[in-house]
Amino acid sequence: MVLTALTDLADFLARPATEVAPQLLGAVLHGRGVSVRLTEVEAYLGEHDPGSHAFRGQTRRNAVMFGPPGHLYVYFSYGMHTCANIVCGAEGEATAVLLRAGSIVEGIDAARTRRITSKVDADLARGPARLAVALGITLADNGARVGELFRIDLPPHPVPEFSTGPRTGVSGLGGSHDYPWRFCIPGDPTVSPYQKSVPKKRS
Repeated sequence: MVLTALTDLADFLARPATEVAPQLLGAVLHGRGVSVRLTEVEAYLGEHDPGSHAFRGQTRRNAVMFGPPGHLYVYFSYGMHTCANIVCGAEGEATAVLLRAGSIVEGIDAARTRRITSKVDADLARGPARLAVALGITLADNGARVGELFRIDLPPHPVPEFSTGPRTGVSGLGGSHDYPWRFCIPGDPTVSPYQKSVPKKRS
């Protein structure tokens, strides 16, 4: 399904991220000269989700999440890695889908140039930071409207099966953040390894 009309895309995304996320598996996201087939995503449900950047309300950093669906929310992770999300739900809900991993289906040479440290092609977009670099997504793209510079094509049919589990690097006291909102295509070599976050003790 090719979402050519921005209104169609907005309607598709105007639902909770937990519904949108698994339907993005197998979708192809077109960036700057590179196209990636999504194999792993994570859902975040705004102020109702302790693992979300929007859990404590709107800030200058997460303001895009509170806007209308269909825009990229791009942020720095650990002050050095760029990660990209697609905003979902209704305006003000701040739900989004983190784009965690994918396989390069077009522009392999450009992706290799951007990701010179990757030793095999399966690693070019394996992980959210690598995926953003491969697609040419930068912090300047925060707020960009999906469907313009960055286009997305849904698969003709949903992937026949997908796996779910806790999100990577997100946890909390009593497992309060361990919602099974990580979705991936099982057995795909581009899916990033699961890493459970270990809460740090205060000294």
